[in-house]
Amino acid sequence: MQRSFSLVCVCLLFFFAGCFTETDDGPSPAETVLVQVGDTAPGFELTTLDGEAFSLEAHRGKIVLINFFATWCPPCREELPFLEKEIWQTFDREKLTVLVIGREENDEIIQPFVDKHGYSVPFAGDPEMVAYSQYATRFIPRNFVIGPDGTVLYQSQGYDPREFEEMVELIEEAVAGLDAVEGEAPPVSSTAA
Repeated sequence: MQRSFSLVCVCLLFFFAGCFTETDDGPSPAETVLVQVGDTAPGFELTTLDGEAFSLEAHRGKIVLINFFATWCPPCREELPFLEKEIWQTFDREKLTVLVIGREENDEIIQPFVDKHGYSVPFAGDPEMVAYSQYATRFIPRNFVIGPDGTVLYQSQGYDPREFEEMVELIEEAVAGLDAVEGEAPPVSSTAA
């Protein structure tokens, strides 16, 4: 009986490897991030579940939230309803773009998960970790908020409700910054006719 229990524990450890947990040995999630606040976000192209091409470069001028997750990851599953409701369903889509990326997962795995939970936020698979491997080496969930000029404004790993609220506040400020720029009067020409 003890041997079976130990085997189950080992299997669970391998299953959750790469999903952030407090008991993880090895490098911390912060040590595995490859892109820091202030860095230019690495570009990538993926296809969403809806068949739309998503290029990070094509969204310059907007705020972009990239969320890396997996369907099997408990903290990811805990965070996604808040991402859907407090970010995707709240902010103007002309100013904020969101993409949830399934690390090492393809459309056949992600689509049933999205359907089951009724998510409307865009999802894309990243089975070969083309996007993920440019941002981190391990651990999910991860969020990267990218400014209109392509600079990373915020990054987090794991799910913590307080950090999530900080991210929402940062997005609010960034969107307000876009509104302020749009609301500026055009410069008055100093040349006389």
